[in-house]
Amino acid sequence: MSDFEYQDLLPLGEDDTPYRLITQDGVSTFEAAGRTFLRVEPEALTRLAQEAMSDIAHFLRPGHLAQLQSILDDPEASDNDRFVALDLLKNASIAAGGVLPMCQDTGTAIVMGKKGQQVSTDGGDEAALARGIFNTYRERNLRYSQLAPLDMYREQNTKTNLPAQIELYATDGDAYKFLFMAKGGGSANKSYLYQETKALLNPDSLLAFVDEKIRSLGTAACPPYHLAVVVGGTSAEYTLKVAKLASARYLDSLPPEGNALGRGFRDRGLEAQIHELTRNTGIGAQFGGKYFCHDVRVIRLPRHGASCPVGIAVSCSADRQALAKITRDGVFLEALERDPAKFLPAPSAADLGGEVVRVDLDRPMSEIRAMLSKYPIKTRLSLTGTVVVARDIAHAKIKERLDRGEGMPEYMKEHPVYYAGPAKTPAGYASGSFGPTTASRMDPYVDMFQAQGGSMVMLAKGNRSRVVTEACRRHGGFYLGSIGGPAARLAKDCIKKVEVLEYPELGMEAVWRIEVEDFPAFIVVDDKGNDFFADIAAGKSRKLDVVR
Repeated sequence: MSDFEYQDLLPLGEDDTPYRLITQDGVSTFEAAGRTFLRVEPEALTRLAQEAMSDIAHFLRPGHLAQLQSILDDPEASDNDRFVALDLLKNASIAAGGVLPMCQDTGTAIVMGKKGQQVSTDGGDEAALARGIFNTYRERNLRYSQLAPLDMYREQNTKTNLPAQIELYATDGDAYKFLFMAKGGGSANKSYLYQETKALLNPDSLLAFVDEKIRSLGTAACPPYHLAVVVGGTSAEYTLKVAKLASARYLDSLPPEGNALGRGFRDRGLEAQIHELTRNTGIGAQFGGKYFCHDVRVIRLPRHGASCPVGIAVSCSADRQALAKITRDGVFLEALERDPAKFLPAPSAADLGGEVVRVDLDRPMSEIRAMLSKYPIKTRLSLTGTVVVARDIAHAKIKERLDRGEGMPEYMKEHPVYYAGPAKTPAGYASGSFGPTTASRMDPYVDMFQAQGGSMVMLAKGNRSRVVTEACRRHGGFYLGSIGGPAARLAKDCIKKVEVLEYPELGMEAVWRIEVEDFPAFIVVDDKGNDFFADIAAGKSRKLDVVR
């Protein structure tokens, strides 16, 4: 018979995070029952949450920025890898000004807290944290993305970005520790659970499985990714939770091996093997190359003998998270990089990229399509002119018009359509952060719209389904991929005018007319049925050529 022995399921090592002091207000100590307790006022929790959500909308970890810089320094990186990395570094530098957030999808606010048993509050900790989140989204140029269900089918925007996901746990000690995250829809939608069996647990089967699944991730969540793979778990939901934490590098200090009691551990050897797989896909940093992922975390967990859950999750190029803690010394937040410009190289974008085809979007649609038809997929473009912006709800409303026999709106016929939704516009700016959203959500509309003369040139991020490729071949359409991630740079440098065309009551989901200048894009799907991502989805691991 075994003796009782307890260990943490996820035993973390020492915390070497660099912190900055926010305040010492609202924090005190008192004595009771022969022990010293930490007292935390609700105002301290509100201040912390407000600062944290503001910081992660504008600043990144220095390690993430150094990884982008390393792409520029790597002679094996493709021109497209370097072009994307440079744009993301420029975007980080603009966002660090504190006006434009780094991504237009400013995310669902997620807070995980671990409250030591010697920490005293008056209760209502979730409400105090939620108020801080509310303050940030109200006062900063951030987007409201949360939809409240009025019944099973009707929804409306909460116009506060609440509710937040707040999870608080009891633990030992006299400190209150936190992880703050802002998770956009693109990266959140790339969280996957697979219910496998013991048959997966051998090197050949596991690597083949992971290779297949990482190819299916595509680029809609704005790579280069921080990829997390979790094998095992005491429940399906726990596996996915650990995958999310691992993608935020929250579990980096786990031990390198397991033990007989069943602790979780990091498999650093397998991390290196899977990282190499990601480099061999040819996907690269969105448009061909080596840098699909910055790094990989692989966590092995104990499992029930009849189950083998596998979780996969990513953190995207808007790598938004920060640790925090409240101790007797004050309220502290992870010190993110305030000067990302120091990671920028001396060369210009022209030095780092290949040939660029300039496209005048104010020409007739037939001429735009004829010009695009001359170039192969992966061709890098610079777009200038008028673009119509429409995303999920606008597409649904246009379909309703078609169903009523009212015809396709002329603006959908005359101009390219950009799948996007802006953040709030700061004073003195033409636009708020305005990067692309995931294209595949609009796939069901494409064939119908193109048959009516609309959506002939589409602009967004990520891969499309075969339905879209076939529609473009049949109707002579194109899908252009925009770089996912640099929403602040696009707003500052590329978007010159924004006005509502239709459905103003939809807020950021309205139909917009925008004027762009030197807006970067690539040909992803052409009018001949060629698809940049087709070989990758089919599992072909050949290196993709880069247009020069």
